[in-house]
Amino acid sequence: MERINLDQLHGFATALELGSFSAAAQRLDLTQPAVSLQVRQLEKRLGTPLIERVGRVLRPTAAGAELLAHVGRIDAVVAEALEAVSRHADSATGRVRLGTGATACIYLLPPVLRSLRQCFPGLDITVRTGNTADIVQAVEDNTLDLGLVTLPASGRMLEVSPLLDDSFVAIAPRGTALPARIGAKELARHPVLLYEPGGHTRRIADAWFARAGVALQPAMSLGSVEAIKELVAAGLGCAVLPGMAVRDGHQGNLEVRPLSPPLRRTLAVVMRRDKRLHRGLRETMAALQSLG
Repeated sequence: MERINLDQLHGFATALELGSFSAAAQRLDLTQPAVSLQVRQLEKRLGTPLIERVGRVLRPTAAGAELLAHVGRIDAVVAEALEAVSRHADSATGRVRLGTGATACIYLLPPVLRSLRQCFPGLDITVRTGNTADIVQAVEDNTLDLGLVTLPASGRMLEVSPLLDDSFVAIAPRGTALPARIGAKELARHPVLLYEPGGHTRRIADAWFARAGVALQPAMSLGSVEAIKELVAAGLGCAVLPGMAVRDGHQGNLEVRPLSPPLRRTLAVVMRRDKRLHRGLRETMAALQSLG
């Protein structure tokens, strides 16, 4: 008996999960005709229709529902077999697509990526930066394998694993008279530079000022943490930034103070629950988890 093609089976299951061939094609990084062809070939192989269209949504036929009930077990067995084989491999290869925010990319990822490159030269890691919402959506759409994002983050198909806490700090030009711990009202007496609107970092800072009853109008909003630090060092105001952005010798021309009350964000790794963990992806996950 001829074997069932696993790609055809995956295209069939994905089309039913998402309710359309076009959505399945986007997730699988294929064209819509290619996914439709996979399903037709599978139906021809099995000799019966598997999918029918009800209005604009795809639904399984009786035979399709029977097959769909086995897909999860088939995937599990295949993943188990690949896992067993991968343990015999000498090194990690393949591609890992990672998404994160610009701050984490600058201050957290370089040593992680350097270590992975040294240990696994055959592993191809691509990095894309964006805000949390865009990265989470890309992971859900399977155009990224992993996301390192700021919580909150959620999705029906996502596994969210908190990784580390990062406390915010206030920065000011060197020589500025600041208290040992600075509150929102004291900080608002100075011109304040903040990260641009739209991302979690800005929303967290805005909420901190709002809880203190401060309706802050920032002097500037910028999309680069490094630009904010340079402008503060040049004497153009103060800023609220993630603590990771002013560690390891970055304080030369800056005064750095903890906030009162404390303000922090939590970074997490997000990944689809049904993502197959090849060795390269497992090693990348382990490297990210070491940050915590």
